[in-house]
Amino acid sequence: QLRKKGPEKRNNPVSDGGGGVTEYSLEDLGVGEEDSSRMAIDGKLLGSIDLTDENDDFFTKLRNKFVTGNWGGDDDAENGDFEDLETGERFGPNGEIDSDDHGIQVEDNQDDESDLEGLTDAQIRDHHAQKKASHKSTFDQQFDDSKKEGIADENADEQAESEYLEALKREKEARHLRNDTTFGTDAVKHAGFRQGLYCRIRVHEIPAEFLQSFNPELPLVVGGLTPQETQMGLVRCRFKKHRWHKKILKCMDPLVFSIGWRRFQSIPYYSTEDQNGRYRYLKYTPEHMHCNLTFYGPQVPPNTGILAIQNLSSNIPSFRIAGTGVTLENDASFEIVKKLKLVGTPHKIYKNTAFISGMFNTDLEVSRFEGASIKTVSGIRGQVKKALREGHAGSFRGTFEDKILLSDIVFCRTWVPVDLKRYYNPVTSLLSRDGWSGMKPKAQLQIETGTPIEVNPDSIYKPIERTEKKFSKLQVPKDLEQAMPFKSKQKNQKQLKEESYANKRAVVMDKAEKQKYTFVQALNTIRNDKISKKRVKNAERNKEKAKVQAKEDERLAIIHKANKKRQY
Repeated sequence: QLRKKGPEKRNNPVSDGGGGVTEYSLEDLGVGEEDSSRMAIDGKLLGSIDLTDENDDFFTKLRNKFVTGNWGGDDDAENGDFEDLETGERFGPNGEIDSDDHGIQVEDNQDDESDLEGLTDAQIRDHHAQKKASHKSTFDQQFDDSKKEGIADENADEQAESEYLEALKREKEARHLRNDTTFGTDAVKHAGFRQGLYCRIRVHEIPAEFLQSFNPELPLVVGGLTPQETQMGLVRCRFKKHRWHKKILKCMDPLVFSIGWRRFQSIPYYSTEDQNGRYRYLKYTPEHMHCNLTFYGPQVPPNTGILAIQNLSSNIPSFRIAGTGVTLENDASFEIVKKLKLVGTPHKIYKNTAFISGMFNTDLEVSRFEGASIKTVSGIRGQVKKALREGHAGSFRGTFEDKILLSDIVFCRTWVPVDLKRYYNPVTSLLSRDGWSGMKPKAQLQIETGTPIEVNPDSIYKPIERTEKKFSKLQVPKDLEQAMPFKSKQKNQKQLKEESYANKRAVVMDKAEKQKYTFVQALNTIRNDKISKKRVKNAERNKEKAKVQAKEDERLAIIHKANKKRQY
């Protein structure tokens, strides 16, 4: 910055290189106002310095302004010595360790430089190689010593660990000896059986068949049950058919469940939970989804795994595991409902009101369903009102949104609870040498006994025969039709009962007309022949195309089957 000494004189402060500032006025430098912004060093402007003169002191002062120059300061900063405050080690100017603990003698940098003076490049390289080799040998020796100390520390740790284990063993033996001396022969009653001891167990109420069919080569697993697991009740679980099982499972077909310590046979009931919390009855298990399974058996804690097997026979070639699941809750009763449609027919209709019969049997049933919603097959909604005093028992009055017909069928959608059968049959395979046989499914019994399948006549699909309704034509009086505009009059021409004169008369053609008629017949014959040939060719082409399409469909079916196997 320029500082004013007078109204017309300005001074330019310039560093003298030693920390002081020398002031030069603009008149001393011989510059005007335009050159006053240029830097001056030692009374010289940058423009007036000869940059080609290497001996000029200007380059030395300029070099000291950079990192590689001489900044001045204390001896440590100049020599580059510093100390690591964390480890306490001291380092020389070239990064070597200057510490007596490591046994390394560091030479002074100046002495090292003085030794290298007057040597050739090859001698300098040999000197540095020898110095590097000496440092490497020193480092290797230090590393070996530290490794030996580490091995010694590991051996000491192992020895301390073995001594600790021996102390624990001695303490355990002393405790056993103290118990034996204190309790004597009654030590087992107070301290219990130790691991690895043979013990004798007395089990009460063992069936005689168990001793008769006992197989000493078959190991027995002895376990215990909590008091809760000894109680019986209904169990609801989340269940899914195993993807390797070939067939879907039918409701009420008995299954063998493996839960915890027990294996038993019970009757399953499948259901699904709707959005309103209703458990709806399912006749079969879903193909690739979970469903709810309810059965009667011993109560088990929630989140207990379940395995279901349909047949325990060992000669089944297919996959035996029918499904897997996990228990959700236990209870004395669960409500599962299924659909029930009540059907009735109207016998009297008064505008939007109709008398319905055949839906209920007694007036008491009607009173229980008062206010229930009903619906016709055509989609007209209605509601149950009151029972009728006259007519068939169970007849009632219902109101609808619109007038219904006598041919309409009225139905009421209801839900009826399913009665859950309480069946529990434990698997007693150890009580008989011939094996255990439980309840068989209904289909298996029908196959074994040759019993025909029961057919409900009401479940058979019958052909629907509906008589076509014929509506009478609109009859408009002649007086009214004459008064109507032309666009509203009937345009239907009456069919003549007798042939008209135009159809009855004979047509006699002359020679020219006969030639034209013959020519047209020839053209029609040629055209019909071409059409017949084209139809034959199209039929052959379609047959060949059908063969190619059948091969392609077969190839795609194989690929689809392989993909489905890989997926499921």
